[in-house]
Amino acid sequence: MPTHEVFNQVPPMVGHDVADDPALLDGLAREDAAWALPEVHELGLLAGTGQAQEWGRLANENPPVLRTHDRYGHRIDEVEFHPAWHELMSVAVTHGLHGAPWADDRPGAHVARAAKFYTWRVDAGHGCPISMTYAAVPALRQSPELADRYEPLLAKTEYDYGLRAPLTKNALLAGMSMTEKQGGSDVRANTTRATLQPDGTYTLVGHKFQPDGTYTLVGHKWFTSAPMCDLFLTLAQTDAGVTCFLVPRVLPDGTLNPLRLMRLKDKLGNKSNASSEVEYENAVAYRVGEEGRGVRTIIEMVNMTRLDCVIGAASGMRAGVTMAAHHAAHRRTFGRYLAEHALMRNVLADLSLESEAATVLMTRLAGATDRSVRGDASESAFKRLALAVSKYWVCKRWPSHAAESLECLGGNGYVEDSGMPRLFRESPLNSIWEGSGNVAALDILRAMAKEPETVEAFFTEVGLAAGADARLDDAVRRAKDALTDLGTIELRARRVAEQLALVLQGSLLVRHGHPAVADAFCATRLSGDWGVAFGTLPPGLDLTPLIDRATPKIP
Repeated sequence: MPTHEVFNQVPPMVGHDVADDPALLDGLAREDAAWALPEVHELGLLAGTGQAQEWGRLANENPPVLRTHDRYGHRIDEVEFHPAWHELMSVAVTHGLHGAPWADDRPGAHVARAAKFYTWRVDAGHGCPISMTYAAVPALRQSPELADRYEPLLAKTEYDYGLRAPLTKNALLAGMSMTEKQGGSDVRANTTRATLQPDGTYTLVGHKFQPDGTYTLVGHKWFTSAPMCDLFLTLAQTDAGVTCFLVPRVLPDGTLNPLRLMRLKDKLGNKSNASSEVEYENAVAYRVGEEGRGVRTIIEMVNMTRLDCVIGAASGMRAGVTMAAHHAAHRRTFGRYLAEHALMRNVLADLSLESEAATVLMTRLAGATDRSVRGDASESAFKRLALAVSKYWVCKRWPSHAAESLECLGGNGYVEDSGMPRLFRESPLNSIWEGSGNVAALDILRAMAKEPETVEAFFTEVGLAAGADARLDDAVRRAKDALTDLGTIELRARRVAEQLALVLQGSLLVRHGHPAVADAFCATRLSGDWGVAFGTLPPGLDLTPLIDRATPKIP
């Protein structure tokens, strides 16, 4: 017999357009990608379906499994994924979230891709191979012969899963393999060794001989994500120093390249994505760029994946605040909806403010990326410093934002069914991936010292809002003053990064944001009337637009 009637529970957040995000849509129009609106909305409607959200849940609750050998004892080094993973990957690839922009000559192609990456947020794990494929192309172009061979397949909008010789497939995915256990971010401490095979000889690889003109790699990689990709950009030592190589999983004759998957990492989050340890047993590799200049060669790949770290963190913030706002709009407490209580409104508005500041910054960086790819030197200089600043700050802000968003749901947010725990577990990753907070902060100092034009380009961008808000003008002066004491600047590197990020976000919001959003940002983030926790906005601000812009519109 039923004991009670279930009521006052929040309906599922399905049936809405995830791309119905004012800050995102304004950014698309501003950064030359208004032509992509139909594509972005199409993907946003799919992301809002129950089916897509179920794919994300299933992919995470059924993580990948490593199969090192087949039933007969043959080495196969394969990873099995749940069918939901392949559904997610197929959507991402066919919508061009991977390498497609490199084959698209339209202005704003990289902005459109960033908007889609931001919108397709049902699962973060499968975004890893998508992001790495996108980022591999500029590094690969440093060896035109390799780029001519593989780049068209990296840009194809077809998901062709399976280990086969790369040039026999309809499309390819790429990964990167840099980190070693003794070095971490210090890739110059890597010990994986590359040996050039002399002309006119053949090298035994597996059970077959391979022709000359190649290198072979011996060593161990500590963190290689998405090991079922077709190609990997890998760092190894030669006599000239750290060098970049392209390593295929399958050789041209169809035999497996000896990349031995030793185990999969048991991670805090990102469960749907396989991250592995790999032994290279004389694996065949092709040099990319010059010997001894591997870090410089692969840095463009790193920068592109850092951009995706910012996009992913901004997307995660938007996901968290929309779930919190949806819950507050439907849950009643003490005779009113949660969203009608003054203190909850403060929390929701503050979460929305942080999300919009991240999104406006993300779209500006995507625009700078698009224009720098097309040869705009000033945009390249701006992106060099702004990307490092944004990678530090936006990714640092996400974990606390995710925790506060979860808390808006109370105990309901702490259980897996809500989706909030998965979001929370995902939130620290982007700050670690491609350089943790200290690495990002020190990269800011390196850019300022070695490329002073980046500082000029950065403050030229910030200065476009000069005189529009006195609070912003004061913050810019303080940020510039913080750069003058070079004796202590490394000790203060994180503080410098924070100040630069805030004045850049403030400038963008003052110029392009909703007036209520810009006012709240300047009143809190720039003028200091702001507590440590979210939900500490001062009286006198108009909170309604911030909350309305974060609440999903569900039919």
